[in-house]
Amino acid sequence: MKKNALTLAGLLLAGLLQAGLAHAGELENAKALFEQKKYPEAMAVYTKLANAGNVEAQQLLGQMHWYGEAGTVDEAKATMWFQKAAAGGNKVADASLEIMKQRVARRADIDYWMSKYDGEELRSGKFRCPKPRVPAISKQAEEIDRVSNAINKWQDCYNGFVQNLNAASPLDKQIPPDVAKLMNLAEMEKAKAHLAQVQENLSEDAKVGAKMVLADVAVWRSATEAYIAEHNAIVNKAPKDQSLRTK
Repeated sequence: MKKNALTLAGLLLAGLLQAGLAHAGELENAKALFEQKKYPEAMAVYTKLANAGNVEAQQLLGQMHWYGEAGTVDEAKATMWFQKAAAGGNKVADASLEIMKQRVARRADIDYWMSKYDGEELRSGKFRCPKPRVPAISKQAEEIDRVSNAINKWQDCYNGFVQNLNAASPLDKQIPPDVAKLMNLAEMEKAKAHLAQVQENLSEDAKVGAKMVLADVAVWRSATEAYIAEHNAIVNKAPKDQSLRTK
């Protein structure tokens, strides 16, 4: 009887070992499918193993639900599987649950980057470039100097704005790392789309404003240069006329 019991125990142990090895093989296969971006197939295997109690599969399945791979983002399912994996001692799942808590606390920060950021700091302060006052024509040297200086100052400011905007692009680089790590895939994609639109708006507004300034400058320069040419012609001609009258 004792011998039979030992034999039975041995068989049970062997069966458990074989099951463990089988699960390990399936888990590796699922990981390979995931790396190949065959997400539905990977999720099917993870789900099977997770339901069988495989802690790592539970954590990986929670992660797939978290990122929305092979479907939509499902925070409820992600939380459920993270909790199961954490209960089984999985430290990655523990960390994921902590992130879920932080998401609740910092929801306003996440929403800000998805829909409320307007890039104001990129067009304010030293990057705010007021339109220079450009008259239709200048006839005095002092005014010509004043207008020229104002145009040059605006040009320097505009160039600085463009360089700074280019350096900040793409604007999703502006998302603080501690906020970015809390965002799921769908939220990050939404934030990127919003920030790309903000960047486009900033660029387009600047271009429109610049075209208006340059149009005013072109009119002013043409009229002023024509006046200067006419004035100089009169001045240059005056001595000659005077000499004719004195002969």
